[in-house]
This record gives sequence, C-alpha cells and structure tokens, in this order.
Amino acid sequence: MRQAEFDGKGSCIRWTETPGEEPARVYVHGLGSISTVYHAHIAARPELAGRRSLFVDLPGHGVSDRPEDFGYTLEDHADALAAVLDAADLTGVELVAHSMGGSVALVLAHRRPELVSRLVLTEANLDASPPATAGSTWIDAYEEDDFVAGAHARVLEKVGPLWAATMRLADPRALHRSATGLRRGSAPMMRAILEELSIDRVYLQGELSGELEGRQSLEAAGVRVVTVPCAGHNVMLDNPDAFVAVVAGTE
Repeated sequence: MRQAEFDGKGSCIRWTETPGEEPARVYVHGLGSISTVYHAHIAARPELAGRRSLFVDLPGHGVSDRPEDFGYTLEDHADALAAVLDAADLTGVELVAHSMGGSVALVLAHRRPELVSRLVLTEANLDASPPATAGSTWIDAYEEDDFVAGAHARVLEKVGPLWAATMRLADPRALHRSATGLRRGSAPMMRAILEELSIDRVYLQGELSGELEGRQSLEAAGVRVVTVPCAGHNVMLDNPDAFVAVVAGTE
C-alpha cells in the first residue's frame, strides 16, 4: 500500500497497485465505496493483464485518512487524486471511474489535463441535483450533524447489504460532505467538461438504469456511450464480461 499527503496537514490518500506497463489504469470508486471491491476482479482479467493498475480510496473512504476539517467537494477529491498520480510519477493515465468517482475523474481531467489520456466512466454523475432515487439524496436529506449523530445507521439499513458493506467503512462526516458536494456539482458542470474534452471518452450505462439523459448531445460531442445489457448501476459487478471488453477496447 502506498500513500500521498492531500491536505497540507499530513492527511494521506492511500492506494494499492499492481506492476505493469504504462499508460497506467487508475480505478476510482463511487460514493461510500472502495476501489478494490468494485474493480480488482476487473483488472485481474487476462484481457487487461500487463498494465500498471492503481486502486485508489478517496479521502474519507476505505483506508484513506478522513480529516474532519476537509471539504470533500468534487474539486477536493480531484486534487487528492492528482496527489496520487504525482506521487506515483504518472501522467496520461486511463481513469476507470464509477458513479461519484466518474465525476471526480472529470474534474481532474479539467483541472490537470496532462494527467489523463482516457476516461471510462460508469454511470458517472454529470449534473447537479440528481434524481430522488440517487443514493446521495438519501444522505444529503439530513443535516450533517444529524447524519453523523445517528442517521448514518438508518441510511445503511436503507441502501442494502452490498453498498452498506463498504459505506459503513466511510467516515460519516466525510460521506455526508461528499454527497453534498456531488449534488452541488462542479464549475464548469461535469457534463460540460465531458462534452468539451478531446481525449478518448467512454460512458457506460446499465440497461436496467434506463436511457441516459442527454445521450445524443454526448455522442455529438464525441463521447462513446455504451448501454450494457443485464446491468444496473454497478455494471462491473452485473456484467463484468461486457465491462472488461469496454475497458480493453475490444467490444
């Protein structure tokens, strides 16, 4: 396990990695998740073998530190992810990012374009104020102190055992601030960033999640949108074969 300071106060973001050739693939998890749980089985597939792969836990999540005075905005998370890539001496990486992690990846690509050569986004949040069915809404429905004091446990019961297994490892205050930051979005907004980037961009949408809003506009901007059959929000778990094919560029 490796680490890099991200807040100027000694707090560290941590990751594990496997050796291999570059450009490296950097896997980024969603809200209340852990990178290895959602992506280690993907990186281990023969189709993706031989590439340096990093599994990053964002601040407040997994094995990374969780300072109480950190903002946990999308920009904060993106800057922490940049600290990982700088410490690992990496540029031009492929970011494979899920949900909130996809939003963080977009902000990183906007702020530090030299660090990113390709984006593979899985149901990334592209707009502010996502629908009421989004998990961030269940968290952001509470005031921060109320969430920390007890609502965190109620949300864990609501989200189900799979998500709860990783969400319970996230710091409650960091989780709430991350959800609030996700619902606030970025400036420019994530969708605008995605449409304006000139690098290779792929967006995966699970078939069971319904049609992607604004798909035609994204495709007109050069984003390749792939609807993955028999998959919901967690495409890499629901249909790993299709997910691996997209990451490998063989589908």
